Amino acid sequence: MDLCNLSVIRGLMSEAGINFRKDYGQNFLINRMIPEDIADNCADTADRMILEIGPGIGCLTKELALRFKKVVAVEIDKGLIPVLDKTMAEFDNVTVINEDIMKVDLAALVERYSEGMEVSVCANLPYYITTPILMYLLESGVKLSTITVMIQNEVAARLVAKPGSSDYGAITAVLGYYGSVRKLFKVSAGCFVPAPKVDSAVVRIDLYDEKPYQPKSEELFRSVIRAAFEMRRKTLLNALSAKLPYSKELILEAIRSTGHPDTVRGERLSTEEFVRLADYLYTNS
Repeated sequence: MDLCNLSVIRGLMSEAGINFRKDYGQNFLINRMIPEDIADNCADTADRMILEIGPGIGCLTKELALRFKKVVAVEIDKGLIPVLDKTMAEFDNVTVINEDIMKVDLAALVERYSEGMEVSVCANLPYYITTPILMYLLESGVKLSTITVMIQNEVAARLVAKPGSSDYGAITAVLGYYGSVRKLFKVSAGCFVPAPKVDSAVVRIDLYDEKPYQPKSEELFRSVIRAAFEMRRKTLLNALSAKLPYSKELILEAIRSTGHPDTVRGERLSTEEFVRLADYLYTNS
């Protein structure tokens, strides 16, 4: 069954009595090379569990099942569950769960299904909830090896941006704390039905076994980054002074400890430099 064939997709949905749901950001792939390429690039070894978010009718799920020992697919739309039961019937290594990934006990899910294997995440994420899902995964405390996601191309540009570029932002700096990010390839809007208004891209995050930067206070580290980019047109000194409970004198000392000039903006600092700045505030306040 070609799950990227438009006639097949419409036939399956018609049979199940369902339509595409805009509220869930559903866009189904009609280019079979894309799920194959995603599955080929989402992890380095086959002996692992893949956690898939939003499998839809299963075009990517199928490719993952062909390549990896275990696939657990979490689908929020209950109308798609009978479709997935049909399209995944031939695979005994696929488990479909009808849940909202943002409400799932991720640690319990991984403990139940991973059987001690490494765990990677693979997903075609709805544009409207990309950042919340990524942060939920990263902040869960669950040990994940890689996260490979298809997201809006503009968001992908932010995730892989370098300090000093216009695309560099809070999410970039925070991601640098958890792992290294690379863009794998671009996916045009015409590869989907319904076609979105913008192109997509696939990015892979390789998570650190041991984080190279260890802030003295993760909470303060995050607060510093958030403050720096909430007012990104201001200098870092003025942005932090407006949002954090520290004197301008102390903040200025902290900025100087990173080696940057007094007038630097937050977008110039790397993840490591944000850690250094936050640690200075923590130690000297």
